[in-house]
Amino acid sequence: MSQYGRGTRSRRESARMRPFGDLEAVVMEHIWTADRPLTVRDVLERMDREPPLAYTTVLTVMDNLHRKGFLSREREGRAFRYRPTKDRAEHTAELMHELLSDSGNASVTLLRFLDHMSPTEVARLKRALGD
Repeated sequence: MSQYGRGTRSRRESARMRPFGDLEAVVMEHIWTADRPLTVRDVLERMDREPPLAYTTVLTVMDNLHRKGFLSREREGRAFRYRPTKDRAEHTAELMHELLSDSGNASVTLLRFLDHMSPTEVARLKRALGD
Protein backbone atom coordinates (compact mmCIF):
# COMPACT_ATOMS: atom_id res chain seq x y z
CA MET A 1 0.00 0.00 0.00
CA SER A 2 1.23 3.51 -0.71
CA GLN A 3 2.63 5.67 2.08
CA TYR A 4 -0.47 7.86 1.72
CA GLY A 5 -2.95 5.01 1.84
CA ARG A 6 -4.24 3.09 4.82
CA GLY A 7 -0.85 2.05 6.15
CA THR A 8 0.14 2.42 9.80
CA ARG A 9 1.71 5.85 9.30
CA SER A 10 -0.03 9.07 8.47
CA ARG A 11 1.15 11.31 5.65
CA ARG A 12 2.70 13.71 8.21
CA GLU A 13 4.68 10.87 9.91
CA SER A 14 5.98 9.59 6.57
CA ALA A 15 7.21 13.04 5.57
CA ARG A 16 8.87 13.47 8.96
CA MET A 17 11.26 10.58 8.33
CA ARG A 18 12.27 11.53 4.79
CA PRO A 19 15.73 13.00 4.39
CA PHE A 20 16.10 16.15 2.34
CA GLY A 21 15.88 15.86 -1.42
CA ASP A 22 19.02 16.78 -3.39
CA LEU A 23 18.05 20.41 -4.00
CA GLU A 24 16.68 20.81 -0.47
CA ALA A 25 20.01 19.59 0.90
CA VAL A 26 21.93 22.10 -1.25
CA VAL A 27 19.70 24.96 -0.08
CA MET A 28 20.00 23.91 3.58
CA GLU A 29 23.79 23.72 3.24
CA HIS A 30 23.87 27.34 2.09
CA ILE A 31 21.44 28.43 4.82
CA TRP A 32 23.35 26.58 7.57
CA THR A 33 26.73 27.99 6.55
CA ALA A 34 25.54 31.60 6.14
CA ASP A 35 26.32 34.16 8.81
CA ARG A 36 22.97 35.90 8.27
CA PRO A 37 19.46 35.13 7.00
CA LEU A 38 19.38 34.72 3.22
CA THR A 39 16.95 35.67 0.48
CA VAL A 40 16.17 33.38 -2.43
CA ARG A 41 18.45 35.55 -4.59
CA ASP A 42 21.29 35.17 -2.02
CA VAL A 43 20.99 31.38 -2.15
CA LEU A 44 20.77 31.38 -5.93
CA GLU A 45 23.95 33.49 -6.18
CA ARG A 46 25.82 31.07 -3.88
CA MET A 47 24.95 28.05 -6.02
CA ASP A 48 27.56 26.97 -8.53
CA ARG A 49 25.48 25.06 -11.06
CA GLU A 50 25.55 24.76 -14.80
CA PRO A 51 23.09 25.51 -16.14
CA PRO A 52 21.97 27.84 -13.34
CA LEU A 53 18.66 27.12 -11.66
CA ALA A 54 15.67 29.36 -12.19
CA TYR A 55 14.81 31.80 -9.41
CA THR A 56 11.33 30.25 -9.17
CA THR A 57 12.82 26.78 -8.63
CA VAL A 58 14.84 27.94 -5.62
CA LEU A 59 11.87 29.98 -4.39
CA THR A 60 9.67 26.87 -4.49
CA VAL A 61 12.25 24.75 -2.64
CA MET A 62 12.70 27.39 0.06
CA ASP A 63 8.95 27.89 0.40
CA ASN A 64 8.54 24.11 0.79
CA LEU A 65 11.29 24.02 3.44
CA HIS A 66 9.48 26.83 5.26
CA ARG A 67 6.15 24.99 5.03
CA LYS A 68 7.81 21.82 6.40
CA GLY A 69 9.21 23.79 9.35
CA PHE A 70 12.92 23.71 8.44
CA LEU A 71 13.13 27.44 7.65
CA SER A 72 11.61 30.52 9.25
CA ARG A 73 11.26 33.72 7.29
CA GLU A 74 10.85 37.44 7.77
CA ARG A 75 9.60 39.83 5.13
CA GLU A 76 12.09 42.40 3.87
CA GLY A 77 10.51 44.62 1.25
CA ARG A 78 9.06 42.35 -1.40
CA ALA A 79 11.28 39.39 -0.50
CA PHE A 80 11.71 37.13 2.51
CA ARG A 81 14.90 36.45 4.46
CA TYR A 82 15.16 32.82 5.52
CA ARG A 83 16.98 31.27 8.47
CA PRO A 84 17.10 27.67 9.71
CA THR A 85 14.77 26.74 12.54
CA LYS A 86 17.42 24.29 13.82
CA ASP A 87 21.16 24.14 13.34
CA ARG A 88 22.64 21.25 11.38
CA ALA A 89 23.67 19.31 14.52
CA GLU A 90 20.21 19.52 16.05
CA HIS A 91 18.56 18.47 12.78
CA THR A 92 20.95 15.53 12.39
CA ALA A 93 20.45 14.43 16.01
CA GLU A 94 16.67 14.47 15.58
CA LEU A 95 16.89 12.51 12.35
CA MET A 96 19.20 9.95 14.02
CA HIS A 97 16.77 9.65 16.95
CA GLU A 98 13.85 9.04 14.59
CA LEU A 99 15.83 6.43 12.67
CA LEU A 100 16.83 4.66 15.87
CA SER A 101 13.25 4.71 17.13
CA ASP A 102 12.07 3.19 13.86
CA SER A 103 14.87 0.59 13.63
CA GLY A 104 13.08 -2.16 15.50
CA ASN A 105 15.98 -2.62 17.91
CA ALA A 106 17.81 0.57 18.84
CA SER A 107 20.53 -1.26 20.81
CA VAL A 108 21.53 -3.46 17.89
CA THR A 109 21.38 -0.52 15.51
CA LEU A 110 23.63 1.56 17.80
CA LEU A 111 26.15 -1.28 18.05
CA ARG A 112 26.23 -1.62 14.26
CA PHE A 113 26.67 2.16 14.01
CA LEU A 114 29.63 1.97 16.41
CA ASP A 115 31.21 -0.68 14.18
CA HIS A 116 31.36 1.94 11.40
CA MET A 117 32.99 4.60 13.57
CA SER A 118 36.73 5.24 13.55
CA PRO A 119 38.68 4.74 16.79
CA THR A 120 38.98 8.53 17.05
CA GLU A 121 35.22 8.96 16.77
CA VAL A 122 34.63 6.22 19.37
CA ALA A 123 37.09 7.92 21.76
CA ARG A 124 35.31 11.26 21.22
CA LEU A 125 31.96 9.61 21.96
CA LYS A 126 33.34 8.02 25.14
CA ARG A 127 34.60 11.41 26.32
CA ALA A 128 31.23 12.99 25.57
CA LEU A 129 29.51 10.27 27.62
CA GLY A 130 31.92 10.79 30.51
CA ASP A 131 33.66 7.39 30.31
